[in-house]
Amino acid sequence: MTNIIGVRFRHAGKIYYFDPDEYEISRGSYVIVETARGIEIGRVVMDPREVDDANITQPLRKVIRIATEQDNARRTENDQQAKEAFSVCKKKIREHGLEMKLIDTEYTFDHKKLVFYFTADGRVDFRELIKDLASVFKTRIELRQIGVRDETKMLGGIGVCGRPVCCSTYLSDFIPVSIKMAKEQNLSLNPTKISGACGRLMCCLKNEQETYEYLNKQLPNVGDIVENEEGLSGEVQTVNILKQTVRVLIETEDETTVEEMTADQINILERHKKGARRRKERDARAEQEQRQAAAREQAKERAAERKNRRAKVQEPSRAEKTEEDFEERPAKVRTRTGNADAAARSEQTDRQQKHGQSAAAGNGTGPAPASGKSGAGNPAASGRSGAANSAGSVKSGEEAKNAGPEKQERRRRRRHRRKPSGDKSAQQAKQEPQQNA
Repeated sequence: MTNIIGVRFRHAGKIYYFDPDEYEISRGSYVIVETARGIEIGRVVMDPREVDDANITQPLRKVIRIATEQDNARRTENDQQAKEAFSVCKKKIREHGLEMKLIDTEYTFDHKKLVFYFTADGRVDFRELIKDLASVFKTRIELRQIGVRDETKMLGGIGVCGRPVCCSTYLSDFIPVSIKMAKEQNLSLNPTKISGACGRLMCCLKNEQETYEYLNKQLPNVGDIVENEEGLSGEVQTVNILKQTVRVLIETEDETTVEEMTADQINILERHKKGARRRKERDARAEQEQRQAAAREQAKERAAERKNRRAKVQEPSRAEKTEEDFEERPAKVRTRTGNADAAARSEQTDRQQKHGQSAAAGNGTGPAPASGKSGAGNPAASGRSGAANSAGSVKSGEEAKNAGPEKQERRRRRRHRRKPSGDKSAQQAKQEPQQNA
C-alpha cells in the first residue's frame, strides 16, 4: 500500500497521483510538483489515502512543496500573460492564413513553455507560425491539436437539459458512448436530440445505462408472445420501461383487444428473433439458387449423353458413301458423267495413236506420212501403231473399270475444272507430232 494524494491542474481535468512525502496536505490546497512538462502548480482534490500498488503508475513522483503566497501570485500572473499570448497567436494565425481554431493558451509554472491548444479539420503546417511566436515570446512554443470533445470541455457550455455540460463540471475522463445505449433507453434516434454541444453523442447516456439494462431484463421485447394469468396469449406491441408495463394484442374468435399488463402478470412463451424475416428471405434465395444450379447440371448431363449416343453410331466410310451417292444420283447426271468419261477415254486413245505414228516417222527416212495414209504407206508401222493403240485402250479401259468411284469422281471434277475448248484441243493435237519430231 502507498500513501498518495490526487492533484488536478485544470478545472474538471484528469486527476494525477503524487506522493505527499512528509507534508501534511489537505484537500483544496495548492502544491508544487514536477511533471513531464516541467514544474507545475496544482490543486489537491483528494485527501491523503492508502492505495494498492497495482493501481499506481510507477515511478510515483513526490510533492516538491506546498504552494506559498508568492507561488499563488505567480500563478495569477501566468494566467494573465496566457490571455495576452492568446490574442497575439490569434493575430498571427490570421496573418499566415492557417485553417485552425485557437481554443486556449497556458504557461507552465516555471514560465519555460507556452502551450497553445487548437482544433482543425486536418493536418496544419504551422512551422512558420512557431517561428514567429518564438521570436515574440522568447520561450519554448508548443501547439497541440485537440478534438471537439476536449474543446467543449475547455470552453464549457449549457446542455439541452439547461445545465452546464457534464464534461466541464465533473467528468475527468471521457466515457465511450454508443448508439446502442440510446436504443436500450428507448430514446429517439434523431441526432439533434441525442447529441451534445460538441456534436457527438451525449455523455449523460452512460449515466443511466446500467439501470436501463437491469429494467429491460424484466420485460419482454416488442414482438414476443406472452401469456397472462388468465391464460390469454398475444403479441407485445409496446413496452414502457420505467413503468414496467407492456401492451399486448390479444386475438380471439370474436374480437381483437389490446390490454396493458405489468411485468409480474405475464409469462414469456416465445421470443421474437431479430432479423427472422431477412433470414427467411435469404434462405429462400439460397434454395432457389440451388435448384437453378441443379437444373443446369442436369441439362449438361443430358447434352453429354446425346453427344455420346451420336458418337456411337458408326458413319459409313467415304468410299461407301460415294458409291451410295453415285447410285442415288438421277439418271441424267449419271449419263452426263458416263459421256464425259467416254470422251476422255477416246481423247486419250487418239493422243496415243498420234504419238505412235510420230515415233514411226522418226525411225524412217522421209517425213512423217499423213494420218490418213499411214496404213497404206507403212503397213508394219501401221500394224504396230494399231496394236499399241489397242493395247493402250484396253489398259485404260481396265484401269477405268478397276478404279473406285471415289477416284473417278476426283478425275471428273479435275477435268471439269481445266477442260479446254474444242478448238484448242484440236490445235494441240496437230502440234504434238511436230514437237515429238
